[in-house]
Amino acid sequence: MKKKVVIVDDDESIRKTFFLILNSHYLVYLAKNAEEALRRFEGTDIDLIIADLKLPHLNGLDMIAKFRKTGYKGEVILISAFPDLLDPEILSRLDVGHIFVKPLDLDALNKAIAHLLSSENTQRKAIL
Repeated sequence: MKKKVVIVDDDESIRKTFFLILNSHYLVYLAKNAEEALRRFEGTDIDLIIADLKLPHLNGLDMIAKFRKTGYKGEVILISAFPDLLDPEILSRLDVGHIFVKPLDLDALNKAIAHLLSSENTQRKAIL
């Protein structure tokens, strides 16, 4: 069964690029902002959320906090052109797995996604 990945980014070209890159290995769902992602996927079985930090109205970290409050325990990758705005304590509390800085290194991103969604990593998290 394919893992489910939600991409949240207000840039349509980025959403489409992620879809094209990931669609052959995962079930990929797209959302243009945090509100849409929460409305569509809150309480559903998702394996990975990839979100931009800078989203309109509700930023990526606030969105992840809302997902975590509703019981989401899956993986998170945060993308930002502004990594200096990220507080390591908040990232740790929200269990953000990886942070990628724009412009993206797609090879490194693909490797991180594969690692986070590997059955080996999933089994390790279940034990913890």
